[in-house]
Amino acid sequence: MIVLLDNGHGGVINTEYQTPGKRFDWGNEGIIYEGEFNRAIVGGIIEALTKLKIPYVNLAPEYRDVRLETRVKRANKYPKSKCFYLSVHSNAGGGHGSEIFTSPGDTKSDKIATIFGQEYKSVFPDRKLREDWSDGDLDKERRFYVLTKTKMPAILTESFFMDNFEEFKTILNTREGRQQIVDYHVNAILRTKNEIFS
Repeated sequence: MIVLLDNGHGGVINTEYQTPGKRFDWGNEGIIYEGEFNRAIVGGIIEALTKLKIPYVNLAPEYRDVRLETRVKRANKYPKSKCFYLSVHSNAGGGHGSEIFTSPGDTKSDKIATIFGQEYKSVFPDRKLREDWSDGDLDKERRFYVLTKTKMPAILTESFFMDNFEEFKTILNTREGRQQIVDYHVNAILRTKNEIFS
């Protein structure tokens, strides 16, 4: 199994953030840049996967905001039967908790998303997972480009809300909180390897 890692949006180059809209400014408390957060989480996942000897590809190692078409084109070069695509994000819009997305329909992605949801609840038992059980499983289904244009199973995780001050202060902007997010992703990847790709 090869994990295709997609850290959403752009990073910071010479103090200039590459995806201006994907941030939240808390004034004296600090600014969270989603692209920086996404890269930090993917960096932690990469460190763990390296130690575990689980193959991975960082689909967007650049700090510029790599186009979605480019990310998908890079992913689709890999054998679809041996890979899954993981796009890492943080949310905004006035909510709280985390979400896991797949494309519409009943696919292998749904099974992977269920594992991620279970591992999220294990690491964050007191935090909300924003679920949609209308089709019999916990993931939310959307026609996001990276979920519908990839040839392999694909999920997109949204970890907490940048514009929720409590989640920013206690999770998203702390070393401990970020490590917990990394841990739940890595635990889920291990289970995916053993239960879906074995």
